[in-house]
Amino acid sequence: MSNFVQKVFLQSRLPLVCSKRFRGKINIQRPRQPHYDRARVLDLVKPIYKKPDLIAPCLEESRADVKEQNKNPYEQIIAREIRNWLNHSKMIAFVHLNSIKQEDFFKVQVALHRHQMSIKVYTKSVIRQAVDDTKYEAISSLFDTKTALVFCPDESKIRQLLNIFKKTPQFILLAGIIHGQFLSKNEFVNYGSLPDLTTTRAQLAAVLDSAGSKIVSDLQCHQNQLVSMLDLHVLPGTDSGTSKNDSNN
Repeated sequence: MSNFVQKVFLQSRLPLVCSKRFRGKINIQRPRQPHYDRARVLDLVKPIYKKPDLIAPCLEESRADVKEQNKNPYEQIIAREIRNWLNHSKMIAFVHLNSIKQEDFFKVQVALHRHQMSIKVYTKSVIRQAVDDTKYEAISSLFDTKTALVFCPDESKIRQLLNIFKKTPQFILLAGIIHGQFLSKNEFVNYGSLPDLTTTRAQLAAVLDSAGSKIVSDLQCHQNQLVSMLDLHVLPGTDSGTSKNDSNN
């Protein structure tokens, strides 16, 4: 019976897995090219390594040497002069120069010299050498066009400077520096409208004095009123007037 069942019904067979060597010898030096799709994926995920630039320090040093050699000695002297003006001037004004005759420019120089002010015109390259790696590095952008510098050892000469510029419309005020603080045009003009330090100190002293005197008067107000009312009762005219009124009543 068991033999009959085995013959009638199909039997399940387990697959036999066996390893088989590649039909040919594998060439390690010249492997077979991968499939097109696989080659695209491999090319996409291929890592990219940056090649080390071993001669970069040498190139930078050579560029620095060339830049140092190309510097003009005269420009270096002018740059030191500008740096000295910037460090020792209490007021600095940046002025845009329009087209102007040399005679008119000389008249402005004379007018500024009368108030102990000096006007200087420099190129952008010289200004850049003077202000690089300093706190005045931000002013180099103002010299993209023709710009002049006005130096003054006294910050109280702003009104005189503005009056001179009103008479010469070729000079346009851009900005200024007061005691090392960079100011815009409006801030520079507002600073010029303020009184001098001596007047401001006097006004402050007057305000403090008035506040103290007001406090003293407020503290003595009630006492003064009491004294005045007692004086009215002590006066002799008031006693006679009160006695007459009592007799009439």
